[in-house]
Amino acid sequence: MKNKTDLSVYSTGNFVIGAGKIKQLMWYFVNVLFFINPLNPMSGLKVRMLRLFGAKVGIGVVIKPSVNIKYPWKLTIGDHTWIGENAWIDNLADVKIGSHCCLSQGSMLLCGNHNFKKTTFDLMVSDIILEDGAWVGAHSVVCPGVICKSHSVLAVNSVATRNLEVYSIYQGNPAVLVKNREIS
Repeated sequence: MKNKTDLSVYSTGNFVIGAGKIKQLMWYFVNVLFFINPLNPMSGLKVRMLRLFGAKVGIGVVIKPSVNIKYPWKLTIGDHTWIGENAWIDNLADVKIGSHCCLSQGSMLLCGNHNFKKTTFDLMVSDIILEDGAWVGAHSVVCPGVICKSHSVLAVNSVATRNLEVYSIYQGNPAVLVKNREIS
């Protein structure tokens, strides 16, 4: 039996990175120099780099400084979407962001968690989908497997642990429906 402090006893379940070691290493440096770096305001350059690394990115996408993206090859972004300062897309699984969406400052899309019921602490990953017009408020978290349906809103400092319904506003931890979203 292995020593319980030996990290080799921990498993990653069925997680697959989806890129070779060289591509991963190259992305690490590009992410640090051009995305996480607060001194780089050039959104167009960031969009081109995401596409170069396999992301599917629409037109008119704005990516502010200090954005952290784990794996661009697992990312799809529609047209005219805005990603605010310090947003973190921790996409261990596929993340699909629709058109006219907003990830506000400090928001996080979190695709992974660990199975605390197993001694192997397996990594569990699940896709996240933000449908067209969805808005994730500042410092909010969208958890693995969540779908933020069309024009839903996750209010500031909230945590979405289950799907958000269309044209609805959610708030709290865990986020609950507080009212319908009316757009004029």
